Amino acid sequence: MTTGTGRADAMAAARVTWVLIPGAGGASWYWHLVARRLAEAGGTVVAVDLPAADERAGLPEYADATVAAVTTATPTTGATLATGVTGATGAAVRPGADGAGHAASGGGEVVVVAASLGAFVAPLVCERLPVSLVVLVNGMIPLPGETPGAWWEATGQPAARRASDLRAGRPPDADFDATTYFFHDLPAPLAAQASAGEPTQSEAVFGSRLLIDAWPPVPTRVLVGRDDRFFPAQFQRRVARERLGLSADEIPGGHLVALANPSAVTARLLSYAEAALGPIGPR
Repeated sequence: MTTGTGRADAMAAARVTWVLIPGAGGASWYWHLVARRLAEAGGTVVAVDLPAADERAGLPEYADATVAAVTTATPTTGATLATGVTGATGAAVRPGADGAGHAASGGGEVVVVAASLGAFVAPLVCERLPVSLVVLVNGMIPLPGETPGAWWEATGQPAARRASDLRAGRPPDADFDATTYFFHDLPAPLAAQASAGEPTQSEAVFGSRLLIDAWPPVPTRVLVGRDDRFFPAQFQRRVARERLGLSADEIPGGHLVALANPSAVTARLLSYAEAALGPIGPR
């Protein structure tokens, strides 16, 4: 039996185009487990591949890739997963005469979900698409004019990670190990797949300045992996308060929480959509 809340979540989800922006490496594959669940809930899902290996690509080019993926998305029935687009019933976003994105006839809402480095891309996308909600997942919350390369020291991430390592008994001065910080809470087969397919990330984007005047006037939620060793939860909560004036929500999972705990991530996204957008039709 479907509860009233379950019906409301499903109805809100059905009118949503979910735009899933990955972090460093830029691979849409990062979102594949969440994308499948969102598509099954009835929305249109666009998981974006960023030009991470391109030494000429900065934040504007990352935003271009995201907008292009959304405006060329073609909804299909079912939950077929594909690079760039995962389709289900719902309203895609089409480019208008001015090149901006607009919901297709029949309505629809655009929700941008950005992981890690993708948080620098989200506000640029909000300038070009009619975004109704932004969700940052273990995000590098930026300030206007900041570069991703300057973000680390500006936020105190290295010191926060070191303090977290000391509390947990990990050697704080050891060479960086991806298994320790990224893959530690993934099932072994998924960790092997993630590590084997780790994409190239150029340095160009880390010198690219975020050219906005302020964070966009769009409802924003911050979702934190409680077990994130790379961006410790306490650190993320502080940065969210200082930079956005927001309290972060926490769920179990590390930095790659969309792989480690896709069900909880999906549940939060559906809940955020319900709270921000409301259901369609009778309950």
